[in-house]
Amino acid sequence: MESFFALAHGVTVALQPMNLLFALVGVLLGTAVGVLPGIGPALTVALLLPITFKLDPGGSIIMFAGIYYGGMYGGSTTAILINTPGESASMATALEGNKMAKAGRGGPALATSAIGSFVAGTIATLGLAFLAPTLVELAVQFGPEDYFALMCVAFVTVSATFGDSPVRGLTSLFVGLALGLVGIDKLTGQARLTFGVPELLDGVEVTTLAVGLFAVGEALYVASRRHIQEEVLEPVRGSLWMTKEDWKRSWKPWLRGTLFGFPIGALPAGGAEIPTFLSYSAEKRLTKYPEEFGKGAIEGVAGPEAANNASAAGTLVPLLALGLPTSATAAMMLAGFQQYGLNPGPLLFAERPELVWGLIASLFIANTMLLVLNLPLVGLWVKLLAIPQPWLYAGILVFATMGTIAAKPSVVELTMLGVFGVLGFLMRRFDYPIAPVVVGLILGPIAEAQLRRALSISLGDPMILLQSPISATLLGIAVIALILPFMLKGLNRFKMQED
Repeated sequence: MESFFALAHGVTVALQPMNLLFALVGVLLGTAVGVLPGIGPALTVALLLPITFKLDPGGSIIMFAGIYYGGMYGGSTTAILINTPGESASMATALEGNKMAKAGRGGPALATSAIGSFVAGTIATLGLAFLAPTLVELAVQFGPEDYFALMCVAFVTVSATFGDSPVRGLTSLFVGLALGLVGIDKLTGQARLTFGVPELLDGVEVTTLAVGLFAVGEALYVASRRHIQEEVLEPVRGSLWMTKEDWKRSWKPWLRGTLFGFPIGALPAGGAEIPTFLSYSAEKRLTKYPEEFGKGAIEGVAGPEAANNASAAGTLVPLLALGLPTSATAAMMLAGFQQYGLNPGPLLFAERPELVWGLIASLFIANTMLLVLNLPLVGLWVKLLAIPQPWLYAGILVFATMGTIAAKPSVVELTMLGVFGVLGFLMRRFDYPIAPVVVGLILGPIAEAQLRRALSISLGDPMILLQSPISATLLGIAVIALILPFMLKGLNRFKMQED
């Protein structure tokens, strides 16, 4: 019952004219940028972090959430029309959506994607509103050793689930953890890894790292592959609306996709890629029209798109309740919270309830805005795809540089942006996931502080990490999550040798 009253209060906050404007700007920017090939919501939030530095915290975070939802919507447009997902969670949509577009049914594919996203987003946001407070009640009982163990779970699961190789994921994580050590040690006051550079005493700025890895790295990567991959835009032919048969075939996949997306998105090892492919596989097995799969089945668009948007609300559960990002965009939003001196977790619900519940309520509004705007503006989004890539990425580089200078005018900061940009390019080139670097930089110092606090309480006895049942269980989960990918890979090799 308390959640109902808190949500009602959040609605009054979200309906304030300035917050409505922030939500509208967020969904428009998110959709517009999500439509552009290779630019997902994480990159958009990263680019906007420096610019929103002096804005109202509540409004900025509402805008970031709008960008997150909008980016999820926009990614499906490129997946359907040019077979190039705007972000990784739209890969499953591209399998059937592009085939539908080639068969002259791009309109119904875009429509089932938009409506499915709205249905899933609404149901999942309700789940967020009622599940997050329960998690907060549990998290209040956590001691420092439990929080450290929780961070270990986050480190291992994020590293193992991003990218194809757990080793590469862990390598990326250790790069982030090493960067998190730069600056003044809060316990001893000693400078660490600053190499005599005064600007590094405050540590590495999350915004500089994020913009460098995501924006500059992506621009360099796309420039390097420009003549390798040619994109062909599929025009939207026929009606934009769904037939009665399309509705009949779509509503069950929407609900099933939501059931896949929200719980998996809310897990520490969640994200949107896993539930979208699970949803696609389930629809392929359950369909009455198996012959259409691979040729443009509407269920193959409806289910994954619902799972995609439900997982977006799911990832906000651990972010708001525990302060754990489970996706690249959630890591960017965590950086957004931290630039205003806010730390998501149990204390945020107690200290700033109007901000948290205003954010949750704004997700309903953003979802409705997206449905109203998305279908009529399909023509506009398609025109955005015609922007020449050299113009687009040159603009992103200028925007990234200007934003970094505005947030922290320093030659050192600009040099770091360039270094991180080259690092982001090399990581993409050699298939190393980028999100674990950002997660390591954000959560590393927090994990270190909690570990030191636990050891101070126990007078240096490391067994305190195993004495708490919660801590012992979480560390056990972390060990299993670390070993399991290697065991599965070894088992697959063994089976292949037997065959």
